[in-house]
Amino acid sequence: MKERTVICSVCFNIGLNELCSICADQRRDPSILCVVEDPRDVIAVEKANSFRGRYHVLGGALSPIEGMGTEQLHIRELLERVEHDHIAEVIVCTNPNLEGDATAMYLSRVLKPLGVRVTRIASGLPVGADLEYADEQTLGRALDGRRDVET
Repeated sequence: MKERTVICSVCFNIGLNELCSICADQRRDPSILCVVEDPRDVIAVEKANSFRGRYHVLGGALSPIEGMGTEQLHIRELLERVEHDHIAEVIVCTNPNLEGDATAMYLSRVLKPLGVRVTRIASGLPVGADLEYADEQTLGRALDGRRDVET
């Protein structure tokens, strides 16, 4: 399995081709991006059957203690996608913990000047929980109740 999977050249999700199945799906809304920390989070959001846009996998969250800064994450590529791909909304779907919240605040600060709507998934997930362990209904409600990120 490890030999057959590759990282998507657009969203950094795991797939079998240069483009993952989600980026290659023309039925998806290309104007809405859901930003997650990890490919496992894509799977968790997909299970909720509430999101029909595309994804961007950061590869982690901001955590100075663990050496995760803006250079270690796929933030530059996210900014390029927003500028060039006519993105209308970015849903920040990072984990509801200190690192995820810090990442959401940073992303809001750098994305809003680009004229894109930046939202954050609503509460419904317990603070400190990881998205990959959330049930489909809770995660679906959190996506439906997303709100603008305040800076």
